[in-house]
Amino acid sequence: MKEYDYLIVGAGLFGAVFAHEARKTGKKCLVIDKRPFVGGNVYCEDVDGIHVHKYGAHIFHTDKPEIWHYVNRFVTFNRYTNSPVARYKDFLYNLPFNMNTFYQLWGVRTPEEAKAKIAEQRGKYDSIQHPKNLEEQALKLCGEDIYIRLIKGYTEKQWGRSATELPAFIIKRLPFRFTFDNNYFNDPYQGIPIGGYQKLIDALLEGVEVRTGIDYIAQRNSLDALAERVLYTGCIDEYFDYCCGELEYRSLRFEHKRLDDTDNFQGNAVVNYCEREIPYTRVIEHKHFEFGSQPFTVITYEYPDTYQKGKEPYYPINDERNTRLFQQYQALAQQQPNVLFGGRLAQYTYADMDDTIEAALKLWKQEVGR
Repeated sequence: MKEYDYLIVGAGLFGAVFAHEARKTGKKCLVIDKRPFVGGNVYCEDVDGIHVHKYGAHIFHTDKPEIWHYVNRFVTFNRYTNSPVARYKDFLYNLPFNMNTFYQLWGVRTPEEAKAKIAEQRGKYDSIQHPKNLEEQALKLCGEDIYIRLIKGYTEKQWGRSATELPAFIIKRLPFRFTFDNNYFNDPYQGIPIGGYQKLIDALLEGVEVRTGIDYIAQRNSLDALAERVLYTGCIDEYFDYCCGELEYRSLRFEHKRLDDTDNFQGNAVVNYCEREIPYTRVIEHKHFEFGSQPFTVITYEYPDTYQKGKEPYYPINDERNTRLFQQYQALAQQQPNVLFGGRLAQYTYADMDDTIEAALKLWKQEVGR
């Protein structure tokens, strides 16, 4: 008998949920993480009462009542509603595209006026039958004003390539709302954990042995020997020593600043910067996630970055080449009898937090049933 039932590689949301469910049934788990803290990319640093989202804004939202009730068992969520603002040159626009946006763009005041303006803008590009790239797709969907001011520069920064070089499928559709509603998400459940995401992660990992600062890949043999089964949530290509090739990602870089002489920097938690010439994509002011009233503030500049080993992989590049590559790794993963693969990196996907939790719960149910 080995010391642990499960070795869980990665103390992010997926690993923490799986560990919690396993512990409830009496399983002994060891959770390890390469970083010096738990929480993965939802990690929050407490800066004198402001909970700083160190790896970008994380706003919990879901349309699944069972997932909402699940997380609320561990921590109380506030009523934060995501209502980002976009800045282009000296103008501010509400997101998502709604009647406030259309008024700011064109001065239209009614849904009928807005629909007519959008139809006029789109009509100029009716000749594009089969869009060859993202630019053509976006122009066909929304016309020039929205594309130039709110899509083009932001998207090119995010992916590090011209919109004419990006595939059309990145923008499959553009939702227009003909109401004065700045709520970005349609999901009925939304909020931020009061006290930050560490309260949620700590509650999930209560009673579970956790070791941080542990590099699984460097110590794989000795760590595998500790447990009957392994849950791996890291990069799947790294697990297999890149034997089929390296999967591609986009990364991010964050610049955090504490402003002691400013109590309110931008009046909103998230402001997007849509000009290509401005190197960052957005500025986050963390106190607004929890309606803070501190006499100072903390802001974060978020910069898209080229991914290379040593940087954090954020967004998978799900083009044909990478999809084929991932499928090869997936086939190898299915041949590992005592290793489970879960989470965004092991599944080479971008996943919202509710989907991550749902997937972890599903994987545990499969374990119970095996």
